[in-house]
Amino acid sequence: MEKELIHLSHISKSFGGKVILDDLDLVIHENEFVTLLGPSGCGKTTTLRILAGFETPDKGSVIFEGRDITNLPPNKRQLNTVFQNYALFTHMNVADNIAFGLKIKKQPKSYIDDKIAYALKLVGLEGFENRSVSHLSGGQQQRIAIARAIVNEPRVLLLDEPLGALDLKLRQDMQYELIRMKNELSITFLYVTHDQQEALTMSDTIVVMNQGYIQQMGSPEAIYNEPENAFVADFIGDSNLFPGVFVRDELVTIDGVPFPCVDKGFGKDVPVDIVIRPEDVELVEKERGTISGVVTEIIFKGIHYEMCVEANGREWVSLSTRPHLVGEEVGIYVDPFNIQVMNKPESEDEEAVSTT
Repeated sequence: MEKELIHLSHISKSFGGKVILDDLDLVIHENEFVTLLGPSGCGKTTTLRILAGFETPDKGSVIFEGRDITNLPPNKRQLNTVFQNYALFTHMNVADNIAFGLKIKKQPKSYIDDKIAYALKLVGLEGFENRSVSHLSGGQQQRIAIARAIVNEPRVLLLDEPLGALDLKLRQDMQYELIRMKNELSITFLYVTHDQQEALTMSDTIVVMNQGYIQQMGSPEAIYNEPENAFVADFIGDSNLFPGVFVRDELVTIDGVPFPCVDKGFGKDVPVDIVIRPEDVELVEKERGTISGVVTEIIFKGIHYEMCVEANGREWVSLSTRPHLVGEEVGIYVDPFNIQVMNKPESEDEEAVSTT
């Protein structure tokens, strides 16, 4: 693990009496790609703005390499921000946009020219120096905004939903570009998004937020495969989220039907939440299933089929490359390792975004 670079220590922030961040405590390590993920209003952009110096916390401290920078102005911090709207100067050409911060620092022309050339090569826009930014596509403008941030050699690059305005294909291309740049530049990225796929694709660490709290923090694999509560399970990817009973170690029931699992330590006959990912719901012959049901809907999604099955009055969603017919009776089987058991939420902010 790289050394600790940033510590947002017990940060609280309110606007107009509404609590946006409530005692948030977050550590970011050097050369890490950290994504703040959550729905609108969860506090992720406010967290980024506090780190950037655009907002001051009501309580808590911003620690950078062991130094308290809570009251340091943005231009004195070793970080740069790329916003969703790019914030480019439309009356300037590409080179002048990229060089803006360097000129303010009164860097020599030869140094600035070298930096512009390097940054344009890094973002794949060599030869664009004299183009007007107003004549560039959204994807090109986004790359120029990143180039402008990179030339200042920040220790940390802050990105506030920078891909939100791009179409799907371009957004996917830019995700890979950002990963490449992160590896090549060896700088720390803090990325804000509400897009789960973006977070899973790019991050070393995902911080799932809701209502000003960190719900869970970990690797993309851990967040997806081992959600700690119903909110995380429902927000990260598609999921079948059911109420159940933890009968004993390695056995739960869903609607009274016993399902073997691998979880232990929840007690006996304890109400729990159960998460099963659609790709882990296997549709088999009726006799082979732990439970049986009827296919009510099928949607072709390109690389697989999404099928809805009604079983005991509850809807199960399954993903498979093998389609079943609407009206067909099927069995449902789930490998015990693919059943995730969670404690019932202790507060409303831990509840699922939506329940079926």
